[in-house]
Amino acid sequence: MALFERLKLDNKDIWTRYTEHDFVRQLDVGELPEVCFRHYLGQDYLFLIHFARAYALAAYKSETLTDIRHAVDGLSAIVGLEIDLHVKFCADWGLGEAAMEALPESVETMAYTRFVLEKGLAGDLLDLHVALAPCIVGYAEIGRALSPSNISNPYAAWIDMYASKDYQRVAIAETEQLDRLFGLRAGEGRFGVLSKTFAQATQLEVAFWQMGLNAAN
Repeated sequence: MALFERLKLDNKDIWTRYTEHDFVRQLDVGELPEVCFRHYLGQDYLFLIHFARAYALAAYKSETLTDIRHAVDGLSAIVGLEIDLHVKFCADWGLGEAAMEALPESVETMAYTRFVLEKGLAGDLLDLHVALAPCIVGYAEIGRALSPSNISNPYAAWIDMYASKDYQRVAIAETEQLDRLFGLRAGEGRFGVLSKTFAQATQLEVAFWQMGLNAAN
């Protein structure tokens, strides 16, 4: 079984709370309050900047050209695909890039992004990728689950972005990298620690969704 699937199975309760969160359910049927989505979009922009930094850290932590190339591909996917799409998408919701850059980071944004960076700084490349995986692969899973989207849904473009073949390829590459790193850098004795990191990162994803919902209060 692939490492990612093992990590999901070992943390199935928190994974379900993440992928089937009320934020996701309301987004799927187009009933998410706009104030919640706009708040999420602004914080997600800041979040993606830090994830780009995490991939830069992955390149630094790499010891082979293969791993460096994977890190560069990931950084390019975030900066050249996901952030660009995010900025274009946000413009349709009246959110300019300069305004998003000026937003204060929420506690949830700070907690999640610093957790990932700390795991990468304190651990090795495998630790960093396990911390990144719930976001990278989780969004692909959510995109597939919600696709095909209803064109009358105001959030259809967001769903389509993460259901797209381009993003699905990014997620597949991440799961393959996890398996490769686990084979090179780990054994079964390390699985428990990796599973704990995965659970913590997934819990922070749950908190990020909840942050968006709380904007309506």
